[in-house]
Amino acid sequence: MPPILELHGLDKRFTGTHALRHVDLAFERGEIHAIVGENGAGKSTLIKLLTGVYPRTAGEILWEGRKVALTGPQEALALGINAVHQEVVLCRHLSVAANLFLGHERVRFGLLQRARMEREAQRVLDELGFAIPAAALLAGLTIGQQQLVATARAALHGTRFLIFDEPTAYLTRQEAAQLFALIRRLKASGVTLVYISHRLEEVFELADRVSILRDGALISTEAVAQTDEARLIRGMIARSIEQIYHKDDVAPGPELVRVEGLSGPGFTDISLDVRRGEIVGLYGLIGAGRSEFVQALFGRYRHTGGTIHWDGGTVDIRSPQQAIARGIALVPESRRDQGLCLNLGVGTNLNLAIFDRLTRALTVDHRAAARAAQAQIKDLRIQTASQTTLVQSLSGGNQQKVVVGKWLAHGAELFIFDEPTVGVDVGTKVEIYRLFGQLLHRGAGIILISSYLPEVYELADRLHVFRAGRKVASYGHLEAPVETILAQAIGA
Repeated sequence: MPPILELHGLDKRFTGTHALRHVDLAFERGEIHAIVGENGAGKSTLIKLLTGVYPRTAGEILWEGRKVALTGPQEALALGINAVHQEVVLCRHLSVAANLFLGHERVRFGLLQRARMEREAQRVLDELGFAIPAAALLAGLTIGQQQLVATARAALHGTRFLIFDEPTAYLTRQEAAQLFALIRRLKASGVTLVYISHRLEEVFELADRVSILRDGALISTEAVAQTDEARLIRGMIARSIEQIYHKDDVAPGPELVRVEGLSGPGFTDISLDVRRGEIVGLYGLIGAGRSEFVQALFGRYRHTGGTIHWDGGTVDIRSPQQAIARGIALVPESRRDQGLCLNLGVGTNLNLAIFDRLTRALTVDHRAAARAAQAQIKDLRIQTASQTTLVQSLSGGNQQKVVVGKWLAHGAELFIFDEPTVGVDVGTKVEIYRLFGQLLHRGAGIILISSYLPEVYELADRLHVFRAGRKVASYGHLEAPVETILAQAIGA
């Protein structure tokens, strides 16, 4: 039998950009086919071509041996082609059940049968092993749970070719395990799965074959059993990375910030300090209280107890403005919702924190603003056509660089990075880690929050483990085995 889907010379051009270059690729029935590459390599463009969102510039697509047009999403869905995106594209104001049956509602005599839909949806969720109430409002779920709902929806409606785009970016370990179990069940039932991820360990755990995209071109396709991580990285970035988790050797300086017994919504009695020139890591499962703690330190949440000491003196930080004035910068977990103005240009976003310096007699000095933005674009190697390019059109990795660049221009002294490498490629990760080193050499301190244990384990000079809103353990760099840290976080 022919492959379920074949691409022959698939090509896509935008104005000034050759996004996909004459790709020849075949997807076999019932396989898990991973696609890896840096941000901007062409992965997102490929997804949109296969799901009918973009028309192709040239080339052919064959479905079960016959040519198909794929001129729109409805044609793709009718064939059984679907995608679960990193950014959930469901209706947040509707219930889980309503989202599962969106477009396939249960109706009798012209009336919507909500109770029936909830019963059927709950049965589907339970069979998949997803502990999610079907009657719950989607907006009330975590991002990870919303991702599982999107996956359940795709699995429910006869999908035969399912694309996952960074599916575990916001999932807990338990949710990721549930997703992997579902992926294996779908494969066993004959569904072809395309798995796109920057987490290479997931590729080796799940995939049968892996294809590398670089600069819009297909570099290679290999059996996962016949390759290794170093080989994939070389193919992705055209250079060798001796150490992904690059860590500069910087001697810690004097204390920058110290909190004693800080309590607030979602966390209790947290005491820790950060010195200049060091990375303090916070590890825990999602919901452990790490993000709530740093949001209080940044002044977004009101703390209900405890004290904050900044640069030798006691301070009362009650707003982000006060935190920023002190020199505290927050790179939030959700860069799109909390860190960027998506409908504004790259240059404007980069200058958001320093417009007061760029203003003369109530008027922005546009030349000075352009120089300041260009300096960050150059230093961080932000890939953008111009400063006026809307930041929403950038890849995830380049969006993250814009968030960081905004605070670099401000000259902050304490940088709080909440999940800084979610959804970015391995090359961008290395650039972010090297950026950490630059900040440390300048005398800044860093608080690093990551749910990805290898990252925070390798980079942090000191590591604090959070569980259920409390700090339950603290370790020096590489002081405790990974298994011990994970057990502390889980409560095993």
